[in-house]
Amino acid sequence: MSITKEYILSDIRQTAKWLLDELKGQKVIAFHGNMGAGKTTLISALCEYLGVTDGISSPTFSIINEYLFTLNGANDVIYHMDLYRLKDEEEAIRAGVEDCIYSGSYCFVEWPERAPGIFPPETVNIYLYHENENKRTIKVERK
Repeated sequence: MSITKEYILSDIRQTAKWLLDELKGQKVIAFHGNMGAGKTTLISALCEYLGVTDGISSPTFSIINEYLFTLNGANDVIYHMDLYRLKDEEEAIRAGVEDCIYSGSYCFVEWPERAPGIFPPETVNIYLYHENENKRTIKVERK
């Protein structure tokens, strides 16, 4: 099943809310898109909407960033991962990516095509397309 939505950058917070509603509780989210498509920007908006107050940044060099937030009165963590610099699944596993993915916490993963075999079947795939300076298209695919 897939759904597509266009949005402008000034509506990113509303798009984050819409996306969380569309996820229907799924927590492993793989973000696909070219450089500059808006993956990190959308993930930042999702984290802010969920109540993260820490600084949110791209984990390009650290591979995994952890953000604390409160969900239903309990402390929880969001894992934000960027696999761009990884060579393969083995390197992702050594970096701890697989542990995060199967933790039960939110996992927002950029460049998942670097290690496709480690994702569970219920992973939601998000495809972002850069239409112009201000407009993006988002496609949500789930099984």
